[in-house]
Order: sequence, then structure tokens, then C-alpha cells
Amino acid sequence: MPETASPVLVLSEFLPYQISITSNAISNRIAEVYRSQFGLKVTEWRVMAVLGDAGALTQRKLTSLTLMDKVAVNRACKVLEQRGLASRKPNTKDGRSHLLALTEAGVVMHDRIVPMARDVETRLLEPLSKQEREVLNELLKRLRDHSNTLGPATVADGCGTE
Repeated sequence: MPETASPVLVLSEFLPYQISITSNAISNRIAEVYRSQFGLKVTEWRVMAVLGDAGALTQRKLTSLTLMDKVAVNRACKVLEQRGLASRKPNTKDGRSHLLALTEAGVVMHDRIVPMARDVETRLLEPLSKQEREVLNELLKRLRDHSNTLGPATVADGCGTE
């Protein structure tokens, strides 16, 4: 019995690829700001941004919120600590972990970067109308939420195929 041919993958039309390269292009534009002016890498800024938004967190929670692997988060945290932008304190709820928080210097830097990042975001979104921006945000949220419902076995079993 002959094997059926695999469907052709046109990479430029493959959603994960499109989202990944779009994300990289956007991140790289914003990264130019914090790299050139503040000496931060993408991972370091991402940790700072989350800490600036959420407050003190464990590295495990940072890993979860940034969707970065724990090694990248660990490295970013160490760099931020070495630069005096973040500090650790004991986690009173769990003696086995520590909480990482922005220091005063970290908050000052965060607060200087945010308006610059928002300005880049505004310029990136210029080609879209207000309504298109709202639709884009809603579609991205729906895709994120739905992707969280697909476990590895579901995907591996060919979810959505006939």
C-alpha cells in the first residue's frame, strides 16, 4: 500500500513561523532602545518588565510569565543582580525559594525604558487602524488561550485532522 504524501509546508504561510518572525522583528526594534541606551539584552529587559509590572516574584514564576526557559531566566536574573538592578530576598511563603525584585536603580531604569518601548510600539502599530489593533489584540489573545488547551499529546495525535 503506497504511503500518502505529507502535506506540503509552505513556511511563509505557516502560522507559528509567521508569529515567530513577526515577534522577533518587533522585539528587535524595541531591543535596539534598551540595548544601545541601557546595555540590556532581550531576556534581561523581559525579566525587568515583568518585575516592573508584577512586583517581586520567584524565578519559577518569572519563567512561567516570560515563557522563557529557566536557564535564560536564571542568567538574566544574575546579570540584573550583578548590575544592581534587582535583588533577592527570602520568600516567607516558601523557604526554598527567593523573591526577585527591582531595586531602586532598577525601577528608575524600568521607568525610563517603558515610554521608549511604548513609543516604538506606537510607531509599529501606525499602519493599523484603532479597530484593527483591537481585533489583532483579541485574535492574539484567543490564539494564546487556545494554545494553552492543546496538550502535547493532542497536537502529536493530529488534533484537527480528519
